[in-house]
Amino acid sequence: DAEQDLTDRPGARPIGRIDGHLELDGVVFAYGDEPVIRGISIDVPEGGCIALVGESGGGKSTTAKLIARFYDPREGAVRVDGVDLRDVQLRTYRRQLGVVLQDPFLFSGTIADNIRFARPDATDEDVAAAARAIGVDRIAARFEAGLDHVVREGGAGLSAGERQLISIARALLADPRILILDEATSNIDRPSEVLIEQAFDTLLRGRTSIIIAHRLATVRRADEILVVEKG
Repeated sequence: DAEQDLTDRPGARPIGRIDGHLELDGVVFAYGDEPVIRGISIDVPEGGCIALVGESGGGKSTTAKLIARFYDPREGAVRVDGVDLRDVQLRTYRRQLGVVLQDPFLFSGTIADNIRFARPDATDEDVAAAARAIGVDRIAARFEAGLDHVVREGGAGLSAGERQLISIARALLADPRILILDEATSNIDRPSEVLIEQAFDTLLRGRTSIIIAHRLATVRRADEILVVEKG
């Protein structure tokens, strides 16, 4: 119900199922007068995986937000399959985009509800399969009701790692063509990290992926590691 900051421009057209070739071409972006992204060019082939590393405040998350089209660049372009995102109906692009954040949000409802949020028309079998693939079935097994266990808003009663695994299952169920992992392991303890790294292997398979992380265990699976420094 909130007002959109970004709206479709007149003549924007729907984008069909995307292959996932991602291109940033001379992108410049500023929140105010001072650019935080200074002419970044990146080319990620369909199904490729890049990692962005560097100091906090260097522009990594802003780059990811430009890829998700939370912002439009001041100069240059962000293209998917050769099409400028500003020429695309945003809803048809975002439907094919998955984002896993540092602090995932869980809604009041069952574990299954929280996974299904990504695709409301998913069957119980689809939800259970996503839970199994990521390891959420092990979390559910702790509770008498299993996947029908009710969690409170924010996920009280679950560890940070368990909340993150549920959000990864949510992303898998959405079956995105482009996936962004933004510091998705930074708040996780070591035992949970091992489970989450295994879940990432399942989630990243066959998708164009952008990983923002400090941990070597997370970025080592990228085809290319790019260091972002002062934009």
